[in-house]
Amino acid sequence: MSAIDSAPTTEDSLEARLAAPDEETVAALEQLDGDVIILGAGGKMGPTVARMTRRAIADRSRRVIAVSRFSDATAAAQLEAQGVEVIRADLADPRAVAMLPDAPNMIWMAGQKFGTAGDPVGTWTHNVVASVHAAERYAQRRIVCFSTGNVYGRSLVARGGSQEGDALVPDGEYAASTIGRERVFEGVARRSGSPLLLYRLFYACDLRYGVVTEMARRVLEGEPVDVATGWVNVIWQGDANRLALRGLLMANNPALALNVTGPMVRVHELAERIGRHAGITPRLVGEEQPDALIGNVDRLAEYLPYTALPLDTLCAWAVQWIRNGGRLLSKPTKFEVRDGRF
Repeated sequence: MSAIDSAPTTEDSLEARLAAPDEETVAALEQLDGDVIILGAGGKMGPTVARMTRRAIADRSRRVIAVSRFSDATAAAQLEAQGVEVIRADLADPRAVAMLPDAPNMIWMAGQKFGTAGDPVGTWTHNVVASVHAAERYAQRRIVCFSTGNVYGRSLVARGGSQEGDALVPDGEYAASTIGRERVFEGVARRSGSPLLLYRLFYACDLRYGVVTEMARRVLEGEPVDVATGWVNVIWQGDANRLALRGLLMANNPALALNVTGPMVRVHELAERIGRHAGITPRLVGEEQPDALIGNVDRLAEYLPYTALPLDTLCAWAVQWIRNGGRLLSKPTKFEVRDGRF
């Protein structure tokens, strides 16, 4: 079967693909006891992580709980139909967090990136203040804390990407606030003994959003692709979902940090791959700079080896999705931003 033949063609088939656990994910969750609670489950990735968790845990006495404000009532109803328990709560409200049910396994996915430049107070509230409430409420539980590669800032391409032991250098308020989030969880974990994984995700790609979809849209519409930010890491969101759940087993004290993404790829190569599937020669502009927001994935390969969706397949799927009129979320990654302003 070709990459095109296997492509999701509807949102239902896409959601099902994103929420499909593999054998390693099922085995990891079987090794854990008790319920799983996902805080911030109403965002781009949260619903499919919750659905995957429910599908991977055969024992229906173990609860899978998704917590968010859930402004999208349809998303909440779909989760409930899949056997996920939905709780609507404002995670920045300490009273709401204090009332959440206990669970020995917690995944923290809440946060704000887009709009940071116009709402720095909101960014720090969502990324730091809310983290304080959650870290204290789930102290001594096993935690995967979603973070981001932005904590490193740009690094020289010649180094091969930022490594987990590198100094964290904030580039703008978003990066500074996500470092704050990490420090909050680390501080509570250090005091309470919580096993913690800092899940530093670089550019997960759904077909409705993500670096590959953004670039495919530009190529298909004849827009230029700026290669000044010349390298990027990308990962299929389904792979990122599975790794997050397997990451519960990797939670450790002292905390373990893990870069989660695919290998570095040159932006012009990514555009050309897309162009080949589209039958279009991409318009490349700009002069490639020596640094970019890029991550080294050697530790990921050591701790959580996995079989990734091939990059070429993802490129083919994105082209077909857009050409078939698939819905786009209009949430740009801004991977090419070089001043830290989101």
